[in-house]
Amino acid sequence: MTDVVKPAGRDTDDGAGALRRVAPPARRFLARRTGVLARLGLWSLAETGQAFLVGYGVAQAVDRGFLAGDTRRGLLWLVVALVAVLCGAPVIRGVFTQLAGLTEPLRDGLARRAVDRSLARAAAGGSAGADRAAVSRLTNQIEIARDSFAGLVLTLRSFVFTAAGALLGLLSLDPALLVVVLPPLTGGLALFLATLRPMAAAQRRALAADEALGDHAGRSRAALRDLTAFGTGPQAARRGAELVDEAAAAARALAGWAAVRTAALGVAGHLPVLALLLAVPWLRGRGVTAGALLGAFTFLVQSLLPALHTLMTALGAAGSRLLVVLDRVNGPEPAGAPAPGRRAGPKTAPLPAPGASDAGPAAAVELRSVTLSYGARAEPVLDSLDLCVAPGEHLAVVGPSGIGKSTLTRLVAGTLAPSAGEVRVAGLRVAGRTPAELAALRVLVPQEAYVFSGSVVDNLAYLRPDADRADVDAAVGALGLRPLVERLGGLDAPVRPAELSPGERQLLALARAHLSAAPLLLLDEATCHLDPASEARAEEALARRPGTLLVVAHRLSSAVRADRVLVLDGTEAVCGTHQEVLDRSPLYRDLTGHWNGGPARGT
Repeated sequence: MTDVVKPAGRDTDDGAGALRRVAPPARRFLARRTGVLARLGLWSLAETGQAFLVGYGVAQAVDRGFLAGDTRRGLLWLVVALVAVLCGAPVIRGVFTQLAGLTEPLRDGLARRAVDRSLARAAAGGSAGADRAAVSRLTNQIEIARDSFAGLVLTLRSFVFTAAGALLGLLSLDPALLVVVLPPLTGGLALFLATLRPMAAAQRRALAADEALGDHAGRSRAALRDLTAFGTGPQAARRGAELVDEAAAAARALAGWAAVRTAALGVAGHLPVLALLLAVPWLRGRGVTAGALLGAFTFLVQSLLPALHTLMTALGAAGSRLLVVLDRVNGPEPAGAPAPGRRAGPKTAPLPAPGASDAGPAAAVELRSVTLSYGARAEPVLDSLDLCVAPGEHLAVVGPSGIGKSTLTRLVAGTLAPSAGEVRVAGLRVAGRTPAELAALRVLVPQEAYVFSGSVVDNLAYLRPDADRADVDAAVGALGLRPLVERLGGLDAPVRPAELSPGERQLLALARAHLSAAPLLLLDEATCHLDPASEARAEEALARRPGTLLVVAHRLSSAVRADRVLVLDGTEAVCGTHQEVLDRSPLYRDLTGHWNGGPARGT
């Protein structure tokens, strides 16, 4: 019953395959809008003139005005430069007016494409074939494509025409200026472009090495008894050491390429100014005037270098996001898409857990064709979901806001009953159990942690009243809670919930869960108020605790730390290791790119 999804090929991973798929429709799209492109070019020519006049006006104000003793002429040239600066406002207005002629048709076309694909899938799948991921494509993804496309057009246009104006200005002042400025400028830009593909490859290798190490550690932890019984512990340890070395080497390679990229930004962004400063005696000897030198510095600092820095930033961020989203929305149907007549709900039969077998222990969590709808006529939040989590496994759940991550944790916790299907924890059906029976099976830690008035130890031992001081102290140390406990006055000190920060309340709740005897911990955004280091320490401590850990991921690092990742996207659930899900899930690749650009909150 396992759904097999073909992983994306290497071309897709490095962007070459996506680029080949996106290029033809992109060319057709631009070919139909030559008029808009021509008008955009005309407005951009005005920007070229603006960049030229700013630096040229400064140079002439110095040479023909102030140094020549003609203050009036100097002021007039400064007025010319000022007018050029002020003319930037109507130029930008005209650029944005024409830009709408590109971005809005792009958004409309992508929206039509998304709707057509969704309707085609629904028609093929009947009444059960609704494409619930269409909402995400029609909102978040298409807006990402529109904004990224607009940013790239603005950045590329600004760099090309601003650079043309600045370089023309340098040439008009003195050709020797170009001899000084162009080599570091072009060298830095070429070095930056040369790092794009190698750095992407190094990033993939680093993620793969980290995933292999985490997979080995998870399998070894689950098979400790077998390793001891069969005497294969030393071999596992040697393999672990090899994987550590490989991960370290991959991290060093990635750091090396990051250093090269930083050097490229430095060469292109700062070396031209430094080279011009160092070349002042040589330039003066060739007859370059003081005004020409000041104008050259103006061209560099005010026009050329800011445009170049913006271009490099956009190529490294907005370009990759645009390529991914266009490939997903406008490309072919993703691998594993439901065939006509097949149910299109978020259904998965995950990869077998390490060491799992039919004769082995009961699964820690098992969902069998679970469907949940909030109302008789409502679309299912989860539809025919199959899931199996092995004892001792660490699973991260990711997906966009409102997709059903919190619903999944509530179903497993037994606080919500499925509309259809069956939920089991430790081999026992969750439905119909008393609160006391559920409490013995699992602990659910929600986003808003509950802390009550009482002593610190009362809060920590609430789920395990018979815990001794040594166990409580061990939980405090494992979760990094000792500074907070000491600030409050010790384990017997009173707790005033209103005086605690949200992060401190979450740490207390996590330590309480760590101390509990329940074999299953469910964290529903339970670390969202912690900094990344505290979150990592807490999750690693909870993963070392005997039992199973299911985490609704708040950051990418949470997903990478897990043994497996479950991605919910509204149409198809994908489960596997971090690298496997990267290969199989376009949504996960989107989320990974967003997370890398900054922390992303889900629900």
